[in-house]
Amino acid sequence: MNYYNEIKQELVNNEVYKKVKDYSKNRSDLKTYYTVGKLLSEAGRHYGEGIISKYSKKLTNELNKGYNTSSLKRMRQFYTMVQKGATL
Repeated sequence: MNYYNEIKQELVNNEVYKKVKDYSKNRSDLKTYYTVGKLLSEAGRHYGEGIISKYSKKLTNELNKGYNTSSLKRMRQFYTMVQKGATL
C-alpha cells in the first residue's frame, strides 16, 4: 500500500467535495480527518514517526496548502480518540 498516495487522494477528494457540497463540509471533513488519521497511524507503524514530517512537506508542496506536522498529528490523534470510543 502506498500510504502517501492514499493520504493525498483523500485530501484532494475532500477539497473537491467541499467545493461541490458546502453544506456537508463538516461531515466530509470529519470523515477525511478520520481516514487520514488511520492511514497516518498505519504508516507510522510501518515507517516510523518521521513519516508525518515527510508527508507534511510533500503534501504542502503538491497541494499548495499547509498540511503541517501539527495538523497531521491532530488527524492521527482524532482517529485514535474515535477508536477509543469518542463519538463524532
